[in-house]
Amino acid sequence: MELWLIYGGTFDPVHNGHLAIARCARDALRTTVRLMPAADPPHRPPPGADALQRARMLDIAIAGEPGLKVDRRELERDGRSWTADTLRALRAEIGAQRPVALLVGADSFLGLPDWKEWRALFGLAHFVVAERPGSPIDGHLRPELAEEAAARWTDGPSTLGEAPAGRIWRLRQPLSNTSASDIRRRMATGGDWQACMPAAVAAYIERHGLYGLAPLRSPARISR
Repeated sequence: MELWLIYGGTFDPVHNGHLAIARCARDALRTTVRLMPAADPPHRPPPGADALQRARMLDIAIAGEPGLKVDRRELERDGRSWTADTLRALRAEIGAQRPVALLVGADSFLGLPDWKEWRALFGLAHFVVAERPGSPIDGHLRPELAEEAAARWTDGPSTLGEAPAGRIWRLRQPLSNTSASDIRRRMATGGDWQACMPAAVAAYIERHGLYGLAPLRSPARISR
């Protein structure tokens, strides 16, 4: 049974690092990666772009890319985007036996004990943990997470398809150290940020004046 792989996040904005992780996971696990923007992320300050804008940037970023798709299920319900609630709703849709995995960055995995009902997540999905430079896992897990995860690590990605949930696999690939917070900082300080994402996404941000940038005006409007 094909693995249902969810890559959730704020994507504020989506950038080349996000896309590198999604492509690596797609190729390693040989499955579709569903990029799922959070409508109201509970673990961080309010996003710089609204949910529809962030979803639209994802549409633009993966246009024509095989094996990547945008999943808007968290945008279609009210309230905070709690992962446990999302996974329970997904299980009600696809059943309890379908293998499901969450693709998360190492920094998110390290903070897992701060998530709502975090222990219950292992009964709902596997975890695929993508490590990037500067975000090591070894020796950095909080005691309660280390204890919960101890018997769940697996070396082979194929094992994720053998059970519905409960295993952890590390996506060990050379990944970009680009972060959305660094890109937003560059925007605020006039630094170079456009090269950190697909050109069409950068053009969308400039056209709509997101993240405090002055919106571009068309030549016809400028001449009036």
